[in-house]
Amino acid sequence: MLNLKSTVSEEGKYVTQIIHFKDGSKRTFHGIDTESIKQGQFTKMRLKNGTLLLVHDENVNCIEVIPEK
Repeated sequence: MLNLKSTVSEEGKYVTQIIHFKDGSKRTFHGIDTESIKQGQFTKMRLKNGTLLLVHDENVNCIEVIPEK
């Protein structure tokens, strides 16, 4: 069976992501569970505190990924 897990999981169990949006704004999210990342029209991910984050891919220029210790 093909493994479709996000390559972000190679950075560890939890990461911080800085998401840069097309309008020039950026948001930082801490404690993203890399095993929970799923892609579709929206990228879905769960944070340590249980929050579900959905990001519309069309609005994103780039994402910085920082491993958490």
